[in-house]
Amino acid sequence: MSRSQRLLKLIHLLRSYRYPAPGYRLAETLGISLRTLYRDIASLQEQGASIEGEPGLGYVLKPGFMLPPLMFTEEELEALVLGSRWVASRTDSELSESAQSALVKIASVLPKDLKNALDENTLFIGPSKEQTTESAEFPQIRQAIRGEHKITIRYLDLKEQESTRTIWPFALGYFDNLRVLAGWCELRQGFRHFRTDRILQLELSEEHYPRRRRQLLSEWRKAENIPSQ
Repeated sequence: MSRSQRLLKLIHLLRSYRYPAPGYRLAETLGISLRTLYRDIASLQEQGASIEGEPGLGYVLKPGFMLPPLMFTEEELEALVLGSRWVASRTDSELSESAQSALVKIASVLPKDLKNALDENTLFIGPSKEQTTESAEFPQIRQAIRGEHKITIRYLDLKEQESTRTIWPFALGYFDNLRVLAGWCELRQGFRHFRTDRILQLELSEEHYPRRRRQLLSEWRKAENIPSQ
């Protein structure tokens, strides 16, 4: 276990105690000596952790302390890198750039050992069997979802029948070779799914839809038997 991981585990351990935790118990749980524990506590205090106590009395961490550089384990970093690489290779250019930018920001605040683990990550995303065509509407769709705005689309269904719909978009699903927009359709008065590659035209409305996105998402999950994440 690296020192960064040990400090992170110590923070989580202190948070699990409502009352001062004896130093020997903390050291035993972490598998370290008391001397190392005292050094680690002093290091956390120097970084802003409000840890109160002293040898023989125990230690307690006051609520509200966050330690951004130590928030990730190596496994969590691997998950972040793998997820970012999927986004970079399977989504539109705006999300791809944002994913890479997020990793740069994370790397800038990591301790050296975890930054090395990030740079040397060996999990990669393989090539897709089919190339997904990027749609210029993706940023508008995400903007509509975030702002809870209605959109009007001209849509070509799988039977090659064209229609114009006003929908309340609340979710965008990224499958390997397909993107699906979920929304409440005013024309059909129900939840509908639209393949983004079959949207011929999209217009973002300034009008907000009358229900909250969270409510629509909850009702849709129940209707589709989709478990909450």
